[in-house]
Amino acid sequence: MREFIRENFFPLKNKINIDYLNNYLEDNLLFKKSKSDFIVSDISSLSIIRENSILFLENEFLVKDIESKSIHVITSSKENINYYKNISVVKNINDSYNKILNYIFYHDDLENFPDEFDNINGSYISKFANIDSSSEIGKNCFISRGVQIGKNCIIKNNVVIKNSILGDNVIISDNSSIGTTGFGFDFKNRGSKNLNPQLGIVIIDSDVHIGSSCTIDRAKIDYTFIGKNSMIDNMVHIAHNVNIGNNACIAAQTGISGSVKIGNNVTIGGQAGFAGHISIGDNVVIAAKSGVTKNIKDDSVVAGFPAIDIKEWKKKIIKQKTNGH
Repeated sequence: MREFIRENFFPLKNKINIDYLNNYLEDNLLFKKSKSDFIVSDISSLSIIRENSILFLENEFLVKDIESKSIHVITSSKENINYYKNISVVKNINDSYNKILNYIFYHDDLENFPDEFDNINGSYISKFANIDSSSEIGKNCFISRGVQIGKNCIIKNNVVIKNSILGDNVIISDNSSIGTTGFGFDFKNRGSKNLNPQLGIVIIDSDVHIGSSCTIDRAKIDYTFIGKNSMIDNMVHIAHNVNIGNNACIAAQTGISGSVKIGNNVTIGGQAGFAGHISIGDNVVIAAKSGVTKNIKDDSVVAGFPAIDIKEWKKKIIKQKTNGH
């Protein structure tokens, strides 16, 4: 797992201890139990447990060794009372997530996000960004607070980079947006005022090429990741929490939904689409215009919608033509 300092990107707006947190939840609170009190300064996920943080659990789930850390669990499952000494049970976990994190952190989907910029060669670059002197920034770019850009990177024109860490020798082509808001929301409670705060980042490893007009969303809590030596063609969308391995090759107009995990040495044809929360193995080839709706094993070659083994897909096409379709 890759750690980062959240406050570099999302400054603390309000400090809150556990007693105040429970009071702040108001009518949404059903039950509370606290064996320790601490100042909340971060948020945890099941992948990365952080000190002095809140962990949101929608369902019943036992996280081992959590009691050795300063963690407070907020959950909508009463069964979790049996597992944790520091816990709040709420009616609606989505409302609690939004309310608490919008109160604690600044982020750029709220008003008054704090940042300061210098106009350098026609681009606005945050005073809180860290860009290696060997890297080149084009015209009319916007680089926000906390961004780190490694050695010998080329950022072309009209690029937006927020909430991101870039390795060495990364190329980002014109009009791409990196680290912008992930698409997190409650399906039953829509609208801009009800978006889930997206408080993760994007990490792009070294020797990666990002084409023109691509969008890569920052993660909800941890990070969206693009592996070393990967090549992303023009107009590709990569949603929040996606994890792409090394040596990926992804052709134009592909859309990858949230929380998809893609292995190493994967090749994806143009206009492919991926359902969320699925896993793609190593050395997989996915044909153009495929619709990937389920997990794909290592060394597979798939095509069609829904995507299946390419030999089976070809048999289906031949059969359809034979039957006059």
